[in-house]
Order: sequence, then C-alpha cells, then structure tokens
Amino acid sequence: MLEKHLKKLAEMRYKKMITYPLVIFLIAVLIVAFKFPQLGIDLKGGVVVTAYGVNANPDDIAKYLSNDLNVEVRVERFSGIGGSGLNIYAPSTIDPNDVIKLLQQKFPDAKYAHTEVQPTFGQMAQQQGIKAIALAFIGMAIVVFLFFRVLVPSFTVIFSALSDMTVAVALMSIVGIQLSQATIAALLMLIGYSVDSNILLTTKILKRKEDTVEEAYLSAVKTGFTMTTTTLGALFSLWLFSTAKVIDEIAIVLMFGLLADFMNTWILNAGVLKWYLARRGSK
Repeated sequence: MLEKHLKKLAEMRYKKMITYPLVIFLIAVLIVAFKFPQLGIDLKGGVVVTAYGVNANPDDIAKYLSNDLNVEVRVERFSGIGGSGLNIYAPSTIDPNDVIKLLQQKFPDAKYAHTEVQPTFGQMAQQQGIKAIALAFIGMAIVVFLFFRVLVPSFTVIFSALSDMTVAVALMSIVGIQLSQATIAALLMLIGYSVDSNILLTTKILKRKEDTVEEAYLSAVKTGFTMTTTTLGALFSLWLFSTAKVIDEIAIVLMFGLLADFMNTWILNAGVLKWYLARRGSK
C-alpha cells in the first residue's frame, strides 16, 4: 500500500511537484508576514514568577493578575520531578514582588521564585539568534555548492531548508508557540536534517545507478520515508511523555519542520531535479 503511494509520487509530473510546495511556501510567508510568532521572555525581556505548589486554573489566575496590574499576564501550569505549580509571565515594567504579593493573597502557603530578563539582554539574544541562522545558511550553501558544483540542485537544497523553517514558523504562529532561544535551536536543527535528506535524494538521482529517474527516486524515497517516520515517532514520544514546556516546544517545532521537509525534499526538490535532467537531456 505504501509503495503504491510512493510510486505515484515517483510518476508525478514535475510541474505539479514544483507548484504545490511553492504555493504552501507562499502561504507560509504570508502568515509569517502578517502574524509573526510572539517573542519569548528571553528574546524580548520580561519577568517570570514561579509559584510552586499552586494547583489553580491558569486562565483564572491570569485574569486576576491582569486586572490588578493593568497589563496582560500569561500563566502556564508546569509539572516535573521537582514539583508542580504555575509560571507567570509579565512585561519587564512590572515588579515581580508585586506579582508575588498578589499571589500570596490567594496562596499564602505556596513558595515563590522569580527571574528577570532586561529588554537589552533580550535584544542581544535576538541578534545572536539571527546571526546564528544566517551563518548556518551561509555555511550550508558553501558546503552544498562545493559538493555538487551545479547551481540548480544546490540552490534547491538551500531553498528547501528555507521553506522548512518558514513553514515551521508559520505553524508556530498558528498554534501559539512563542519564538524563543529554544525554538530557534530547533529551527537550526532543521537545517541539518533538511540538508541530509536533500543530499540523499540529489545524490541518488544525479549519480544514479538505476535505469530511470523514477527507479532512483523510489529507492531514495523509501529510505527517506523510513528516516522521517522514525524521527517523527521519537519526537512524538518526547512530546507525549515530557513534562517540560521547553522540550515540548522543541519537539513540536521539529515535527512541523520534518513534515514540511518531506514535502520540500520528496516533492519540490524531486520535481526540480526531474525538470533539470529533462532540460539537460534536451540540450
């Protein structure tokens, strides 16, 4: 059954293979342009107050604090080996002691801790994140071009990685995952995975030992499908059993990126390679 669907992909015309992923990429660009994910505390600055041992509805606590502080406050429940409770996120203009005093009125027996990230440190973290992504793309582009020494396949590998990240960021915005240092790290991980799968496909097709492009593609996509599904299974298990919000977000972002990578590698890149080989054969 699976091989039948993979054969349909192998036999698909290259125009369709290129068009569909490009449309999804453009939709993702529009989503990111008009609704970019919110920045986390570590990127924009702010206050985090942790209330240990508090088992209350986060929405009710957020409404209670927001009304008294006259600012928007976000509250999330956490649980782990060290205990459970609530994390309260507030703007950097708020004194964390004011938040703790309000909480003590409702939960006098709870234990409290707080951390602060100044906006200047948040801006530095933003700059470092942008720099890391830019350097990763430059390094990837150099390595890919030196490996293939052909412009069209090399450019497609780079574009596929860019599309993976764009689609992942768009989905983050839709489901409400913030852009933080942790999710930036997850996006950087996608670059390595994307290059790996795209080089597998490109090498298999350009240096194929099979008689036809379709046979070479089918051989590569079986390996790629196994790689993607096993990794998705591991990430899903990580998300399912993890009690840390940071790990949950990393796992979700990576799952978004891997799903996008399957489309960009085995449909978009395959379509471009088919077009490239047909064009080169006609010449």
